[in-house]
Amino acid sequence: MPISAYLKALRQSIGTELVLMPGVAALIRDDEGRLLLIRRSDNGRLSFPAGAIDPGETAARAVRREVFEETGLDVEPVALAGVLGPRRSVYENGDQVEYTVAVFRCRVRGGTLCAVDGEAAGFAWMHPEELGELLYPAALLTWETGDPPYFSPPAS
Repeated sequence: MPISAYLKALRQSIGTELVLMPGVAALIRDDEGRLLLIRRSDNGRLSFPAGAIDPGETAARAVRREVFEETGLDVEPVALAGVLGPRRSVYENGDQVEYTVAVFRCRVRGGTLCAVDGEAAGFAWMHPEELGELLYPAALLTWETGDPPYFSPPAS
């Protein structure tokens, strides 16, 4: 997945040090209730369409952009399904990132499912029970419009 101009400039200044990164992810269902997953081109893993929020960008705009970049679909975020994080990752080049992700339920408005800019190596539609935790809690995978947003409450 390509690095944004903002993050590239930041990395030139701080090297591989930890960066806190706000992100977004999309829950997109078909008529059978299956969720859309992409096969990431960088590591071959299945994931929801997701990515970082750029400076000055709203989370809702970011999820629309990321979904289009990864799938070719034009979506409308209709509800905040939950907030996940922090989730820390260390990439092969040593870059450290800690993500907090706003997860949106999205409705497809148009477009054609296809790989755009090489971001996805393929796609899969899967029922929530087929996914296991897939880095997301089961309560979020079965989230329905009208449910309260999912979050992990602080430990007492």
